[in-house]
Amino acid sequence: MSRPIDTLLVANRGEIACRVMRTAKAMGLTTVAVHSAIDATARHAREADIRIDLGGAKPADSYLRVDKLIEAARASGAQAIHPGYGFLSENAGFARAIEEAGLIFLGPPASAIDAMGSKSAAKALMEEAGVPLVPGYHGEAQDVETFRAAAEVIGYPVLLKATAGGGGKGMKVVEREADLAEALASAQREAQSSFGDARMLVEKYVLKPRHVEIQVFADQHGNCLYLNERDCSIQRRHQKVVEEAPAPGMTPELRHAMGEAAVKAAQAIGYVGAGTVEFLLDARGEFFFMEMNTRLQVEHPVTEAITGLDLVAWQIRVARGEPLPISQAQVPLLGHAIEVRLYAEDPDNDFLPATGTLDLYREATAGPGRRVDSGVAEGDAVSPFYDPMLGKLIAWGENREEARLRLLAMLDETAVGGVRTNLAFLRRVVGHHAFAEAELDTGFIPRHEGELLRPAGELSEEFWQQAAEHFLQTELASVRTDDAHSPWSSRSGLRFGMLAQSRLHLQCNGRSRTVRMPCRSQLAGDRPLEGDIASKLAPTGAVRRPKAIRQGRTLYLQWHGEWLAVSAFDPIAEAEASHQHHGGLTAPMNGSIVRVLVAAGQHVEAGTALIVLEAMKMEHSIRSAQAGVVKSLYCSEGEMVGEGAVLLEMEEA
Repeated sequence: MSRPIDTLLVANRGEIACRVMRTAKAMGLTTVAVHSAIDATARHAREADIRIDLGGAKPADSYLRVDKLIEAARASGAQAIHPGYGFLSENAGFARAIEEAGLIFLGPPASAIDAMGSKSAAKALMEEAGVPLVPGYHGEAQDVETFRAAAEVIGYPVLLKATAGGGGKGMKVVEREADLAEALASAQREAQSSFGDARMLVEKYVLKPRHVEIQVFADQHGNCLYLNERDCSIQRRHQKVVEEAPAPGMTPELRHAMGEAAVKAAQAIGYVGAGTVEFLLDARGEFFFMEMNTRLQVEHPVTEAITGLDLVAWQIRVARGEPLPISQAQVPLLGHAIEVRLYAEDPDNDFLPATGTLDLYREATAGPGRRVDSGVAEGDAVSPFYDPMLGKLIAWGENREEARLRLLAMLDETAVGGVRTNLAFLRRVVGHHAFAEAELDTGFIPRHEGELLRPAGELSEEFWQQAAEHFLQTELASVRTDDAHSPWSSRSGLRFGMLAQSRLHLQCNGRSRTVRMPCRSQLAGDRPLEGDIASKLAPTGAVRRPKAIRQGRTLYLQWHGEWLAVSAFDPIAEAEASHQHHGGLTAPMNGSIVRVLVAAGQHVEAGTALIVLEAMKMEHSIRSAQAGVVKSLYCSEGEMVGEGAVLLEMEEA
C-alpha cells in the first residue's frame, strides 16, 4: 500500500542528519530537524526547513525522548521519521511507538529490530539457520559469575559486547580473569547510558580477523538483495576508522556466499529497508556472523560510490511502499571507494574524545570521485554529550590505488583547528605502505602503532622560523589601508640606522620560543592573509610550501600533516600568571564524573583506577601513575568537569 511522504523529520543530529536532509530536499520533501538546547545553532538545525527544540543537553533529555520526538513530528506535519544511526535507530520501542502514532518509521518493522537488534537473539537465530558463529555466551543470565564461567570455557582473551548497540559502546576486551569484573561493570554502565539496556554477551576474541559486512536492502513486497560488501577492519577502540568497498581480495564466490547468508538472515525476520550483516573473515576465507545492524550504517557512502545508488532515497521510496528498482543481477560494482571518519579526539592520548570550538574548519573540495559528509562548520562547538565524529571524507577511483591517492589529497586539503582531531593520524594510516598493499585486519593500528601514533617531539628550528615568517606576514592586517600613498600603508623594513629586527615570542603545543626575524620587505609585501609562503631549503634549493591560515590572534600552520596552533605571547605576563597544581591529577577532557573509587587518605598502587569519567557516551578510567596517598578530592559523582580541572591531589607514599 502506497503511503505519501512529503515532510520528513530526522530524529538525529550531526552529519547523518545533514546527509539525510540533503537527499530529502533533492526529492522535494520538507525537512524537520530536532535539536537539544545546546544544539540550537548546530549545522543540522540551521539547514532544516523546520527545526524544533527538544530542550535538555544530555541525549536522555533530548534525542532519546520518544514522546518529544513524536510530538515534534505531529507539530511539524511530518508523516515520517528517519532515525539516522545511533540514539534510537535500533530501538524497537521507538519504531513501535512511531507506527502506533500513525507515522512512518524509515527502518525495519519493530519485530525485526527485536529479532536482530539484540546481538544475543541474532546469534541464536543464525545458529538455527546454520550460519557459523564465534564461540560465546549469549544467554539471559547477567551476573559476573556466569560471565566468568563462560569465559573460562571459551578461553581468554574474550570480548564483552552490549547486546543492544554498536559503535564500540559497551565493548571491552578482557585479557585475564582478574580484569573481568571491572570490565563487565564498566561495559554495562556504558551500554545503559548509550542504549538504555545494560545486557551483555561474551565471545571469543578472534585474533587477526577482518571485519567484512554486507549491505542488504529489502522492500515491502518480499524482495531482498545485497549491495556488495565493505571492509571495515581498520578500527581503534572497537570503532571503525577507515572503510572501503569492495573488500580487497574478495572473490566472487565468497561475495556470493556471504551475500546470500546476509539475505537469508534478513528474509528470516521479515526485514524491510536498509540493513547490514557483519561478519568476521579469517585468513582461510571462513566467515563468522557477528551481528546485524538494523539501520543505515555510517559507512554507507562507499557502497553508494561503487553502485551509483542513493540509499537514503531508497529508504524513502521503500517506506512509501515502492518496490526495489533493480534485481540482484543488476547491482553494479564500479571501481573502488574508501572512507575515513574525522573525529574530535586525541590519537596521542589513547584516542580520548576532545571538546572545544572549531576555530578553524575547512573541508576538501567536493567533485568527481570526492565527497565530504559533515555535520559541523567553522565556529561550531564540540560538546562532551555526543559522539565525537565531525564528518567523513569519501574518495572513489577506477581502482583502489586511485581512490587511495585521491583520499590522501583530500586529507591534505582539510584544515581543522581549535579542537584536537585524528586528521594527521588518518593521513598516516591511508599513506602507510601496509594499507597501500591492503594488508588489513582489526589489529592494523596496534601492529603499526609506532608509525601511526607518533609521540609529539620537539619542534624543529625550521618550524619556528616558518611560524615566525608566517606570523609576521599575516600581521599586515594592522597597517593603514585607506591611503596607499601613506608611509604607514606597508611595512617595508626601511630604517634610518641599522637593519631592524623583530623579536617574536611564540608558543605552540605547550612549547615556547623567541625567534628573531629581520623586517625584510619580502615579508611585508602585499600577500593574502591566508595561503602558502615558499621557503628555500638548503642545500638542494627545493621549495617547500607549508600551508598557513590566520584566525584572529592564532596562526594555524600545517606541519607534517598536522595543523598546529601558533600564538604570540608576553613572556613577562605569562610568568606572572602561571600557576601549577603539584601532584594534582586533572581531567583529560570535558565530561561527567561517573564514579569516585577512592577516598582522601587512601593508599593506592600504581595503575589503580581512581575516577571514572564519562564523555561522549564512553567511559574512561583515570588511574594512578605511581603508588601514593590520595591527599585531597576535588570532584564528586554526577559532577560535570572541564578539561584540565583538578580532580584530586596525590602525594608520594
